[in-house]
Amino acid sequence: MTEAKFDVLCIGNAICDVLAHIEDDFLVNESLVKGSMRLIDTDEAVRLFDKMGQTTRVSGGSAGNTAAGVASLGGKPAFFGKLADDDLGDSYAHDMKATGVHFDTPRLVGDDPTAYSMILISPDGERTMNTYLGACTKFGPSDVDEAVVAGAEVTYMEGYLWDPEEAKKAFLHAAKIAHDNGRKVAITLSDSFCVDRYRGEFQNMLNDGTLDIMFANEHELKALFEAADLETAVEAAKDFDVLTVVTLGENGAMVVTQDETIKVPAFPVDEVVDLTGAGDLFASGFLYGLIRDFSHEDSLKLGSLAASHVITHVGPRPQKNLRELAEQAGLRV
Repeated sequence: MTEAKFDVLCIGNAICDVLAHIEDDFLVNESLVKGSMRLIDTDEAVRLFDKMGQTTRVSGGSAGNTAAGVASLGGKPAFFGKLADDDLGDSYAHDMKATGVHFDTPRLVGDDPTAYSMILISPDGERTMNTYLGACTKFGPSDVDEAVVAGAEVTYMEGYLWDPEEAKKAFLHAAKIAHDNGRKVAITLSDSFCVDRYRGEFQNMLNDGTLDIMFANEHELKALFEAADLETAVEAAKDFDVLTVVTLGENGAMVVTQDETIKVPAFPVDEVVDLTGAGDLFASGFLYGLIRDFSHEDSLKLGSLAASHVITHVGPRPQKNLRELAEQAGLRV
């Protein structure tokens, strides 16, 4: 196997986030489920935007956030995601490349606009996402650069890719290329509602060897195995030869293998401002450590540090250099 050119290739929806702080009553009045993600059309996007009040716009998307986090740690990430040839797409591409992420997915011309997600931030920092996929729905197998996949230690993909049919095909195409070149494939389950939609297909990928690594939070893991409690879900995960990484919010994070379970506490934060990107940045830190053969415990700590940083400000990407923060905390990088 040739030496990898990239640490992690992240594949997902290239989305600009439009963030606004709201009170919980707003969610009740709009009949929205707190902490969920729903797909919306253009009319609903315009209607909701008009009600959001003051907003902040930043480049986001789950896999894109993870790629930016790997770069901030000093790693070598790449990203696949579909943008339109419009102003929002220009802004997103600039932000991604400025962080040091390799990003050359061809733009969509004369069709749907660049995707955006209106994220409603509750007083406790929880985020409720309303996503217009736009150009993302046109991401497909032809956008998968085989040389980049073959040159990445880990190809990491969003569960959200299962919503557009062509993106699902691209996911499976990339997974085959990765395995054909002796690389590993990872998924993040994205959210429990996504799991509910595609539970059987996700379980099939655990069974058939498509996946080597799975990231989930507690709710997603319980949804995947239809478990009433975390302990039952963890035991179910042990039935598969997959490295399972579970985030537990303020209770830390754990690694589950067929042989052991390792848990670390969360890094303390003075104030939770916005939980957007917490799981994405956790994945950045964990994957960075895993690829460098750090112990699972050290990789968990690095992920927890990255997550603890991103929740202290609005937006899903690092505002400080994660490598420097890790060094200051005495963590191995």
